[in-house]
Amino acid sequence: MCVESDGCELEGCGSAPEVRTLSGSMSAALKANPELRACKPGQKFRAALLRCGSPAAAAGILSFGNVLNYMDRYTVAGVLLDIQRHFKVTDSGAGLLQTVFICSFMVAAPIFGYLGDRFNRKVILSCGIFFWSAVTLLSSFITKEYYWVFVLSRGLVGIGESSYSSISPTIIGDLFTSNKRTVMLSVFYLAIPLGSGLGYILGSSAKDVAQDWHWALRVSPILGMTAGILILVFVPEPDRGSVDPSTSHMRTRTSWLCDMKALLKNRSYMFSSLGSAAVSFATGAFGIWIPQYLVRAQEVQGTVVSKDSLIFGVITCVTGLLGVVIGAATTRFCRQRTDRADPLVCAVSMLGSAIFICLIFVVAKKSIVGAYICIFIGETLLFLNWAITADILMYVVIPTRRATAVAFQGFTSHLLGDAGSPYLIGLISDALQESYATSVLWQFLSLGYALMLCPFVIVLGGMFFLATALFFLDDREEAEKQRKQLSRSPSAVKVTK
Repeated sequence: MCVESDGCELEGCGSAPEVRTLSGSMSAALKANPELRACKPGQKFRAALLRCGSPAAAAGILSFGNVLNYMDRYTVAGVLLDIQRHFKVTDSGAGLLQTVFICSFMVAAPIFGYLGDRFNRKVILSCGIFFWSAVTLLSSFITKEYYWVFVLSRGLVGIGESSYSSISPTIIGDLFTSNKRTVMLSVFYLAIPLGSGLGYILGSSAKDVAQDWHWALRVSPILGMTAGILILVFVPEPDRGSVDPSTSHMRTRTSWLCDMKALLKNRSYMFSSLGSAAVSFATGAFGIWIPQYLVRAQEVQGTVVSKDSLIFGVITCVTGLLGVVIGAATTRFCRQRTDRADPLVCAVSMLGSAIFICLIFVVAKKSIVGAYICIFIGETLLFLNWAITADILMYVVIPTRRATAVAFQGFTSHLLGDAGSPYLIGLISDALQESYATSVLWQFLSLGYALMLCPFVIVLGGMFFLATALFFLDDREEAEKQRKQLSRSPSAVKVTK
């Protein structure tokens, strides 16, 4: 491998048919030039760094950053009981932490979607990850008299993380295509359950080691800043749509208003976004309240175990891995039999998930092990559709408005999903507890009754994915026509839908 303009030949170039450079590639004949000098100190190291800039390495780094995004988000959930005791807040007050986070996240998402379709994406990603890391670290020093400042800090973290979630999938979409893109997006979205589970594990473990829950918020910021540096150094900024079929170099030729009008008319995109909102509603509520629910279940049984957050975190990691892998494999298998495989797999998995989630609240009073089994199966089925939903978006939305589409889908998912579900569940639980505030059994039952709202929302989400299947082929064909138009007329194309 040779480095451009260094005037040196690095070991191993002689057998390469093409020489990779910092700016692209150069002719292999260059290696035969007798005037090439010996390597200067550090040039082999630079060449090794170039190998780390491959699309697969970039996707791995972006996936690592996504793990940290969700790990930071659910570290708070892992020590939620300690936060409640420290700041002396009720269930609804604790649920407000996640609601404020999600509200700021979803408001910022369209802004970052607009920026991501028009400016350097990896710079925006890095700034966002540095910002939330710094805020999280500083929030660990807030004293118990200032709970409102702690709530505000979670809102600021949501803004930083919004930039990452809105833009990073579009970079992966511009590095890969077809089944390989499905695999890479599956790896990327595996970070959601994996990072969420690690958040519980990190929160409870750091608290136990340091004997202070504040230390749970002081580990992920260091890792976050590391990820930001890796993104700046190794992740490329690919041309938008460069790997899509029938396209060449594409530029944004439409206004933000035009993009939004087209997305609102895209039936597959809108229905899949509503289905995604149902998933967010359930995962947002479960992520905050299931560990608390299991603690109360054990109090009713008289066998309290203090490791529920840790156990739930491990289950979330494992089910996330299984769900995303099974989802990708099932979709690839079903595509051989129907072109509507993507939305149909999402619909069936959600309907199956609703059954096992209902069973959690039936068996939890008598058997914690039975509850964990139902959680395991229900979460696995629920996590099947994370990557598939992103792949649906890549098929039915043209490359130059994908960041806007991802951001608006995130906005919709959070607005109708986990922006309100943690607080709503806490509010219902508080209202049900008013009559029997001192009853341990009623505290357990009231939270369970509130959480029963989730399986009904999941069934509704399954219906939305069935609706997506009705329009998926027509919308995918329309998106392909628009890509061809952009490729043929790069100077002045007006794309509408």
